[in-house]
Amino acid sequence: MRVIQAEDLYQLQTVNDPQISPDGQQVLYVQQRVDRKTEKKFTNLWLVPGDGGTPRQFTFGDQRDSMPRWSPDGKQIAFLSTRKDEKQAQIYLIPADGGEARPLTALQGSVSAISWSPDGTRLLIEFRRKDADAIEREQDEDKKNLGVVARHITRLRYKADGVGFLPQERTHLWMVDVADGALTQLTAGDARDEGSASWSPDGAQIVYVTNTGDDPDRDIHATEIFVMPATGGEARRIDAFVGSKSSPVFSPDGRWIAFIGGEDKDRFWRGNDLWLVPADGGAPAQNLTRRHDVTVSNVTLSDVAGYSRDVQPVWSVDGKRIFIQISRHGSTTLHAVDAASGEMTTLLAGPGAVGDCTFDAARSRVVYLHTTQVEPGDIWISALDSGAPRRLTAVNDGWLGDVQFGSCEEVWIDGVQTRLQGWIITPPDFDPSTRYPAILEIHGGPMLQYGHSFMMEFHYLAAQGYVVFFTNPRGSQGYGQDFVDANFNDFGGKAYEDLMAWTDHVAALPYVDETRLGVTGGSYGGYMTNWIIGHTDRFAAAVTQRSLTNLTSFNGSSDIWIFQQMFGGKPVYESLDDYWRQSPIAYVGNMVTPTLVIHSEQDLRVAIEQGEQLFVALKLKGVDTEMVRFPEESHGLSRGGRTDRRIVRLGHILRWFEEKM
Repeated sequence: MRVIQAEDLYQLQTVNDPQISPDGQQVLYVQQRVDRKTEKKFTNLWLVPGDGGTPRQFTFGDQRDSMPRWSPDGKQIAFLSTRKDEKQAQIYLIPADGGEARPLTALQGSVSAISWSPDGTRLLIEFRRKDADAIEREQDEDKKNLGVVARHITRLRYKADGVGFLPQERTHLWMVDVADGALTQLTAGDARDEGSASWSPDGAQIVYVTNTGDDPDRDIHATEIFVMPATGGEARRIDAFVGSKSSPVFSPDGRWIAFIGGEDKDRFWRGNDLWLVPADGGAPAQNLTRRHDVTVSNVTLSDVAGYSRDVQPVWSVDGKRIFIQISRHGSTTLHAVDAASGEMTTLLAGPGAVGDCTFDAARSRVVYLHTTQVEPGDIWISALDSGAPRRLTAVNDGWLGDVQFGSCEEVWIDGVQTRLQGWIITPPDFDPSTRYPAILEIHGGPMLQYGHSFMMEFHYLAAQGYVVFFTNPRGSQGYGQDFVDANFNDFGGKAYEDLMAWTDHVAALPYVDETRLGVTGGSYGGYMTNWIIGHTDRFAAAVTQRSLTNLTSFNGSSDIWIFQQMFGGKPVYESLDDYWRQSPIAYVGNMVTPTLVIHSEQDLRVAIEQGEQLFVALKLKGVDTEMVRFPEESHGLSRGGRTDRRIVRLGHILRWFEEKM
């Protein structure tokens, strides 16, 4: 047996987007691999029998296949792919029993969703054209060589982390004829995007979501549900409430629409609920899950799992139940909600995180991604009412079979004002008579949760002889809305109390050397790392990653300006004292902890100027500090960055703690 190494990231396989065939007999999924020579990532489609068996590769080649969708009769599969040196992904069709895939589209732009019509003759897609000047530049060799001369920005939301500068064009709904690829545009306009679209059971109507605010970029929660004819025409608004809405789905009889939403338009971090509204708009929307005080979303963090955080409600065939995922106490689980009473029944319990659920036509079986603290993620299948989950893939068993993990203990403690749930990972060769250095890990968000999912970074540090400990401080999801609201206009205060209470507990353990404590975190976790070293010198070393440092400048440089809602809803120029009071840079005079600053140069979520400010301030103050910058990488480096850079990042984290602790 051996311990886990950073280079194991090259062996790590990820699977996602499992799609069960209508008859429940086969499961299609996407599997990613890394070409070590080129550092490129490729994805192909794979098939596995629903009753178990050996998975087989379904598409081949150095390309990126994604978003596979079965036709209603199970005979064809639509998917996105970049083939023949195409830079733009196109929609392809392939027979379910194999054969050559044929291109259905030749689009200039990006497709973000595909959905078959109930009769299997059309595809509903969400598509955004490329801007006209971008198309012209690609077609003119001289202009192409010169590149972009200037960017004329008119929108508030003009960039997105991991994407870059956004096109001026909007995302609209289109129809694609499966027989000949003919395109029909259903929605249009320059003011707003449409999305989260799905079909009525008879295929006559489409339900979707759009933002009706005067400025959708500013009024991000002014979203409404609309129903329109599938052939195009006038759309009808379904009155619900003022607030965010997504993923609307018709009931089997077409009389109701279930959707995910939050009615507090002024607090973007409010947990989502499951709602129900009559499809004719004849009655107010009902909140089916409010009394349960749960988060209807997958917010359990992993640095390797490839599934989506979005939750799509799914109706039972008889229309009496709605299936959803919720995140609570470090796990994401599957539940059935009674459409009449709101009673909730657990179908797939923790510990672990359930993601990317899809169901067969009879709603008798569900396939899903599942990760635990020692399993990076595989595809599972389960009968809905009889349990007995079965694992269908074992993509990492080959190399993980030789790896020895440390144990991970779940602990609940009494914090300053609340109960806290946390976890402690010990080294694989743990000896209780030895005193180990320990590292506090802090998650981002802050409206997310750590818990029962695989964290490569934690296991890597534990394998090098560190106790790794982590918790969900106030501001995290998974413990009710009041717990989330606790850091409203108090971004660091209560979370700091909780993190110090958790550190006190761990530092008092007989096998922990309280003189050798380290702290690290990314994004909001980086913010809290900075906040901590500005308020205590108890940590021997700190590694702050993609971190917020100065909230007064973050508000204007980030792609998510909406964070101003966390600070009383006021912009910086109206509440400068509040922003500065809650900025770690304001406390740099107290900082003495040796600190490594890690940041990506193309981070559009937390711009690199945030890391630069802290680095320069600490250097000027004479604090032991270094900075590691990653070119071309975004805010998501630790999860989806180039593999060699992810390995180097882990190496620097370990080096700093070894040198300073």
